[in-house]
Amino acid sequence: MPEPSPATDFDFVIVGAGSAGCLLANRLSANPANRVLLIEAGGKDNWFWIKIPVGYLYTIANPRTDWCFSTEADPGLAGRSIHYARGRVIGGCSSINAMIHMRGQASDYDLWAQATGDDRWRWGGPGGPGETLGIYKQLEDYFGGADDWHGADGEIRVERPRVRWKILDAWQAAAAQTGIAPIEEFNRGDNAGSAYFHVNQRRGRRWSMADAFLHPVAHRPNLTVYTHTQAVRLLMDDRVDDDQRRGAWTTARHRATGVRLRKDGQTIDVRARREVILSAGAIGSPHLMQLSGLGPAELLTEHHVPVAVDLPGVGENLQDHLQLRTVYRIQGAPTVNTLYRNWFTRAGMGLQYLLARSGPMTMPPSTLGAFAKSDPALASPDLEWHVQPLSLPKFGESLHPFGAITPSVCNLRPSSRGHVRMASADPLADPKISCNYLSTDADRRLAVHGLRMTREIMAAPALAPYRPQEMLPGPHVLSDNDLAQAAGELGTTIFHPVGTCAMGAFDSQGVPRSAGTVLDTDCRVYRVAGLRVVDASAMPSITSGNTNAPVMLIAERAARAILG
Repeated sequence: MPEPSPATDFDFVIVGAGSAGCLLANRLSANPANRVLLIEAGGKDNWFWIKIPVGYLYTIANPRTDWCFSTEADPGLAGRSIHYARGRVIGGCSSINAMIHMRGQASDYDLWAQATGDDRWRWGGPGGPGETLGIYKQLEDYFGGADDWHGADGEIRVERPRVRWKILDAWQAAAAQTGIAPIEEFNRGDNAGSAYFHVNQRRGRRWSMADAFLHPVAHRPNLTVYTHTQAVRLLMDDRVDDDQRRGAWTTARHRATGVRLRKDGQTIDVRARREVILSAGAIGSPHLMQLSGLGPAELLTEHHVPVAVDLPGVGENLQDHLQLRTVYRIQGAPTVNTLYRNWFTRAGMGLQYLLARSGPMTMPPSTLGAFAKSDPALASPDLEWHVQPLSLPKFGESLHPFGAITPSVCNLRPSSRGHVRMASADPLADPKISCNYLSTDADRRLAVHGLRMTREIMAAPALAPYRPQEMLPGPHVLSDNDLAQAAGELGTTIFHPVGTCAMGAFDSQGVPRSAGTVLDTDCRVYRVAGLRVVDASAMPSITSGNTNAPVMLIAERAARAILG
């Protein structure tokens, strides 16, 4: 793709070539009259390990592809700071993530509709309001073809996993014996049950959102991509056109006009005639806004950043899924641990991938999943398991030298809230990420309940032939207090941060009904015309499961709003 001189103006400037940015670049550049610039701090996505599914082992915690953030020490995690992976490469997190295609549940989108006052967010389907299911179907290229739940003409490839495990089939049978029935898939609005995850792969290779949306249109002369280029500040002025005063921009006193960049060791300014769109993710987008004077006034003043607009919600409302990694030693069935321990079987795995694009090298980090309710009175499941046919002390370390599985359970709707805040006015300094996991009584109670349910499944008859032995947290951990403590010691992120520039409802005068609202339902930033945030930070509440597919929903709706 051509890179014009830095002085060139554009119609749209998109910050972040992750999942949302790739879709927006595709949609906005479809009109040859629109000149579009897509900015990415990382490099190209042509590295060998990005395309091979099991390559996540080498891309996460690697500065070539990951921002390699760390959280602040978290009281809920026994004072630990944890690695917080965010994609820093073309394709963003979709180039390093678990590849699991998970829409969430219909109840998630009811919450979005309530938060924004926009019923279009509801699930939809036969006889129901909402556009969500319909948009998902339009975006999909589903392996089974088009049906009531799926589409086959879209860009996002969805396939079955290409490997099954005897021990995971037994785990699924054990879950059924405890009341979690096997189901065909998780993407029909109510995920109760267990199934192998569907994945974003094409014939055994990762299918990132760059593969889906960016690479097929790279030839367009009106689309420019800058790599190894970091946005350091938004450019704004006080001239707002009357035709822009709508939605969250009704009361705008500033207009986003461009972005200041660091590229090739130089500082350059690029101009956006129509809009600047932040798609830098739930960490990057609020951080750039704060550096630009958009955020909580007290925070900005503390770091000597002039306040352009006091937006208390920027960087707040951080939500994430905390997974509680239990480890069980097993016998009598192969796991990744046992296969990888032998050079002959390792070679066989590689050969199987080269010849058939199948086997363990196509495996996402988690293969089998399950959803259940902690209370039968709930309308939809609030617990999810990711079950892995492997175990290790912690991510990035070597596999255990014995056969084992890792059933991890997480609270799908945590009430704990964290924040992302600038550490200084230096745009190259990492922000402070405080997750505040397990900071509410409700989250601690559900953590204990999830651990007990995991033990119930592992004790079911279907797993008895494999003699499961609990290694973590260990059979000696029995009381609720001890299990709550173990949850803090075992818990780690599944890398689903959302909510830090949340959408909300506005009154007829264009004023948000909640002080924490940053965006309207079309992702426009309150009081800053020409500026949108289109990524996971826009979610008012976290969805049930992996968040990449919901980000694509947000991006598609935002693209339609911009073009429409």
